Amino acid sequence: MKKPKILLASSSSYRRELLQKLGLTFNWDSPNIDESHRSNESPTALALRLAESKARHLANTYPNHLIIGSDQVATIDNQIIGKPHTHAAAFSQLASFRQREVTFITGLCLLNSATNRIQLSAETYKVKFRQFTDTQIENYLQREQPYDCAGSFKSEGLGICLFEKFEGDDPNTLIGLPLIALTRMLINEEVDPLDQPTSFSHESS
Repeated sequence: MKKPKILLASSSSYRRELLQKLGLTFNWDSPNIDESHRSNESPTALALRLAESKARHLANTYPNHLIIGSDQVATIDNQIIGKPHTHAAAFSQLASFRQREVTFITGLCLLNSATNRIQLSAETYKVKFRQFTDTQIENYLQREQPYDCAGSFKSEGLGICLFEKFEGDDPNTLIGLPLIALTRMLINEEVDPLDQPTSFSHESS
């Protein structure tokens, strides 16, 4: 059997940029799945289910691929925080985070569509927000407009100014693709990024 290709089951530019760090050749495609939260479903169970669903949704279209699915859930006091989508909702979210801790749970799935072997992991990362003013929130939102991000911030941008401290094993988890866990999964499929050529390419499918 030919060596499987790598597919990122996501349209997220943030995840594509993270995967590029591993220097692997990969394609990407966007799975169209229902991301609704089920009744009595824990944040971890939700993140894992959505990550697996994204990978499985593309399995028939991409045989003999290692399909990467990932989904992130933000929580505060174990309550799920959604993407704000609007300026008003983002302002409300950030105002409620002042001097509080938000936990991000990223579900990760690696599915070998040729063998149907699946690997799953849930990675957590905690963020403690500092004290900031309403004016600072407004200035931040006008400059970053993070309305498609759970928790209303981009840690890779100006969002870093909102934080007091981080706690977690892999900072990439916060952006949405835990590279340490993914590397471990890839090695289990006999794909070690350090054994690959130095150049990489990626393209939409």
